[in-house]
Amino acid sequence: MVNDHLSDFVTRIRNGYMARKKMVEIPDVKVVVNVAEVLVKTGYLAGVKREEKKIFAQLKYQAKEPALTGIERVSRPGARIYSRVNEIKRVLGGLGINILSTPNGVMSDVQAKKVNSGGEILLKVW
Repeated sequence: MVNDHLSDFVTRIRNGYMARKKMVEIPDVKVVVNVAEVLVKTGYLAGVKREEKKIFAQLKYQAKEPALTGIERVSRPGARIYSRVNEIKRVLGGLGINILSTPNGVMSDVQAKKVNSGGEILLKVW
């Protein structure tokens, strides 16, 4: 049984790209689905299909290279990392994104700055 679904999701995505898979199966957990949808909106995943209690994330490649070169969990169950909207740090000088859990939902750092909302930094993606 998995206690940290978000870390499991990060590992499955990373392993799927390393194995050059087209699709990765992930458990149907609300926060994981929301993070996957943010990754689709920002162009790191090709799509997300939902079936009975399972989700399939379609991995995206550009000229046979993964669209996502790195993904890292920032906030962990034992050490939560929160940030105000004006204190959100850029990932790789602006080449990547942070994914935050805000009072307005899960969103990228760019979207969080637009709605002027800080929150828990879940992941760094580049």
